[in-house]
Amino acid sequence: MFTGIIEAEGTIRKIQPVNGDAKMTIATGKLDMSDVKIGDSIACNGVCLTAVELGHDFYVADVSAETLTVSTLGHLKVGSQVNLEKALRLQDRLGGHLVSGHVDGVGKVASIRQEARSWRYQIESPVALSKYIAAKGSICINGISLTVNQVDGNSFDVNIVPHTRQETTIKDFQVGTEVNLEVDLLARYLERMLTAPQDDEQTAPGGVTETLLADRGFI
Repeated sequence: MFTGIIEAEGTIRKIQPVNGDAKMTIATGKLDMSDVKIGDSIACNGVCLTAVELGHDFYVADVSAETLTVSTLGHLKVGSQVNLEKALRLQDRLGGHLVSGHVDGVGKVASIRQEARSWRYQIESPVALSKYIAAKGSICINGISLTVNQVDGNSFDVNIVPHTRQETTIKDFQVGTEVNLEVDLLARYLERMLTAPQDDEQTAPGGVTETLLADRGFI
């Protein structure tokens, strides 16, 4: 698990194709690697990758064909900048929101405009993901935990403050840039509870129903 608070910008140092998938070497920039072990997870642009080799300023990860297909990692090149975050520890502050590092889909930057000292980015999401994205809810973009400002169909806006823009790769986004999206975990679990087949004989009293959520003011 991660928080979506980016710890460092890294650089793709090497990409080695291996039998249909890839092995990536990622230079870790200012990321503190002193407590990282083989087998630990480090999110790269919001994708949870397992460190299989380590150096004082890099790690190596195997990237499956599935990950290369469903995320933007398949478009990275040597020299590409990436957002990095080490896995959450139980004693850490949860500064963003709970992020699994499992990308739900790829979105695209539709527009960028400056507002005072901040920047407003409009992102087009895959239509299938739009139902999980709500105004004032959480969204993870390339590993960055962000608050949704407004939603219009399958597009949504996020506001980027100067610190976030400076410390992440979002400063390099242009109109048309593809980005990894992970929706809020709670939205996915809520949908599952509401849409899973119900067996009256096996459903425990007090289960979550649409009526219950409406009565409690959630919908």
